[in-house]
Amino acid sequence: MQTEAEQIVNKAQDSLEFQFKELDKIAEYNQEKVLKAFCKNKIGEEHFYTVTGYGHDDIGREALDNVFADVFKTESAIVRPHFVSGSHTIACALFGVLHYGDKLVSIAGEPYDTMQQIIGSRPNCDDFDTSLMGHGVKYDEVPLKDGVEVDYDNIEKYLTPDTKMVLIQRSRGYSLRKPLNIADIEKIIEIVKKVNPEICCFVDNCYGEFTEKLEPTEVGADLIAGSLIKNPGGGIVEAGGYIAGRKKYVDMASRRLTAPGIGAEGGAMHNQTRIILQGFFMAPGVTNSALKGSILAAKIFEDMGFNTFPSSKDKRTDLIQTIKFNNEKEQQAFCTMIQKNSPVESYLTPIPDTVPGYDCDLLMAGGSFIEGSTIELSADGPVRAPWAIYLQGGLNYFHVKIALRSVVEELLNKA
Repeated sequence: MQTEAEQIVNKAQDSLEFQFKELDKIAEYNQEKVLKAFCKNKIGEEHFYTVTGYGHDDIGREALDNVFADVFKTESAIVRPHFVSGSHTIACALFGVLHYGDKLVSIAGEPYDTMQQIIGSRPNCDDFDTSLMGHGVKYDEVPLKDGVEVDYDNIEKYLTPDTKMVLIQRSRGYSLRKPLNIADIEKIIEIVKKVNPEICCFVDNCYGEFTEKLEPTEVGADLIAGSLIKNPGGGIVEAGGYIAGRKKYVDMASRRLTAPGIGAEGGAMHNQTRIILQGFFMAPGVTNSALKGSILAAKIFEDMGFNTFPSSKDKRTDLIQTIKFNNEKEQQAFCTMIQKNSPVESYLTPIPDTVPGYDCDLLMAGGSFIEGSTIELSADGPVRAPWAIYLQGGLNYFHVKIALRSVVEELLNKA
């Protein structure tokens, strides 16, 4: 006989059959796209060997870059374990392209916390001198319409003659604004390019890879960046990130990662090429599982009376599922049960604490094989109103389902 929690979860799952079938079509399409890139570049065992020192003449590194460029339909790509995070890849792209006197415009309102540190837009920013603004880059942002949607009608007003780049943040960060799907991104780019075709359209692609059939670079984005411990790493890549797009912009970003005169030509891969290629090959399937888990979470908590963003019926363009709770106690219960159902460190209890780059305590849960991996099941959120938790990841759908069932049981017991 099913428990009440099992009934709630299974009922939600049964109602999602159509959405799951549509996600499977996207995953199959993207898997074929990745496979064709591997075949085109004739990936062989010789590409898995590593070189040392300066890393000159590394055919595996070159093939890896070409595979990413082919999948994202770009002129060039740089894929390296040396990027320490998604924020680092984005910083290299921004600092590589933007110079003193140039202007950066954020199209989707205020960026997330760590981006504000990089830009220098956060009030009383401790690292202002080393930020973009500290280096003389001008910055502006297009306020969101009603705090939720991109204000397409007013984008043009912010694109002044000194605008060199626009930042298009695909996912929402710790906010309740709508994530930007590929159609939204295409519309933004059309507006920007109509004003000035030379403005670089840069998309922060974190959490978005393989969630739709097209990537931002297929609808006009000049540059994208992301993390290998999110979607494109398939849950097995240990560290790193990627930047892809027009060759001149990728080259500029690569010189910020290494140095002028070196760019993408140097850097030993530390025996990581094989695992990055393997993770990238697995990524469409793993992303598919994580998306299904996010939609299941949305449906479960909608049925229980909570507000969820996106809803279970909304089109997906990233992995993140936001659930708005009533108080800190419910936040804590959710994260505690996610942690208890993690394959690593299930015996720990999440407690709010400070995290570099954020201005309030965060509650974080998720015992992952890779530290900080958000393609693995995790949940986190700022401990402040509106008491939202951001759920992401899941290497397989059934793990997400099991964890969510335990969360439901805990909330029912505390009701």
